[in-house]
This record gives sequence, C-alpha cells and structure tokens, in this order.
Amino acid sequence: MHHSSKKALLEFLSNRSFRKVLDAPSGNGWLGDAMDSETIVDGIDLYLDEMKGYNNFWKHDLDEGLPKDCKGYDLICCCEGLEHVGNPLLLLRHFHRSMTEGGMLVVTTPNVWYPQARIQYFMRGFFPSFPSLADKVKPGTHMHITPWSYPQLYLYFKLAGFEPPAIISEPQSKAKHLHEIILGWPAKLYGLGKIRAARTEEERNFWKTANSKESRLSRHLMAISTKASNESK
Repeated sequence: MHHSSKKALLEFLSNRSFRKVLDAPSGNGWLGDAMDSETIVDGIDLYLDEMKGYNNFWKHDLDEGLPKDCKGYDLICCCEGLEHVGNPLLLLRHFHRSMTEGGMLVVTTPNVWYPQARIQYFMRGFFPSFPSLADKVKPGTHMHITPWSYPQLYLYFKLAGFEPPAIISEPQSKAKHLHEIILGWPAKLYGLGKIRAARTEEERNFWKTANSKESRLSRHLMAISTKASNESK
C-alpha cells in the first residue's frame, strides 16, 4: 500500500474513535502501530507467526473467513487483502458477522477501472497487477486473483449486508497522464446520463460515486461502509 494512501486513510480514521479494531490482513503491522494506544487492535495474517503490539493475533488464511473468536469490532480494515482472496463474499460476510451494529468496514485494493487499465485489458486481456498465473498458481502466496472496481465492491458489500460504500479521496485518485483524463470522458458522460435517469436515491448515489474521479481515474480504491441496520435490510 502506497505511503500516501496510508496517510489519507489514517487522516480519515483520526476523526473517529474506535474501541476495538481488526486489522486483516495485518501485513507488517503499520495500521496497528498507528492506532491510538487506548484502542484494542487484533491482527490476522497468513505469512507471520506472531506480531507484536496486537491484543490478539492469528496466523490464518482469509480464504476461510475469520477465526470463530473474532468478534465485537467497531472497525475492520482489510488493506490490500481482498484482491488476494478467492472467496471474497465469504470473507465480507464474516466481517459483517464479527462487527458491532453500525461498525465501519474499510477495504483498500487496486482499481481496474482507470483508463490505462481498460486499455491494457483491451490489448492483452489482463488488468495491470493481475497477470496470467499460468504455472504460477500456488495457494497461500501473494497472488492477485480477484480484480475490483467500485461497482464490484458495491455489489459484494450489499450482498454481505453492508451499506452502499463510499470512497475516500487520496493522492492516487488523480489521473497520472493527460490522455487518461481524455479517455475517461466517455465513461464520465455515460455516468452523467445514468445519474439523470436514476429512479431511486440509492441508484442515483451509486452512479454519482461510480462516476467520481476516485472511481474512474484512480489506480487505487479506499472504500468505506457500515454494517446495515436491521431496518435498512
């Protein structure tokens, strides 16, 4: 995860207070180190035997969901993890189950919707950072196997019981090259038409977010959502 993305996420979280946090996958523990000392932080990662600074730590494969004793979190962060998981809906449902009512979910992942990624897919059939894994499939390794865009995150979040996600703006939300801005205009115009034709508020909000520069032009996504209340299900 790029340093600027980490900074943007921490700035967003600093305006809120959390009692118990799950960092899954925890990687090198940067998020746990950055949280307030009064916050209880648990961690999960497949590649480490233990991690200092966490209240509880599990060496666990997220393709199997969460350990049974993961519960009571008002914040769950899945930073650069969902693209490695072959069973993302199972994992998201476990996040939902392990979260307090109204708890927050943060998912960060590479975005495959930006113009350069679409061009590469058109030319090669593969998105950037999601190459062919022919003769390279090794379960339990850092394979990028599930590409994400905002519409896919919206769908999976909703199926798992979360509210429609929003996107945190970050430095990577801007297009890197002028040609990406130009090539992004057809998608922008299409989105504007969808906003005008929307029949419900949720549909309109979906297209507003899907049509934002963070969704269309960014190489990286930071999506946030909350556990839906019983009344909104």
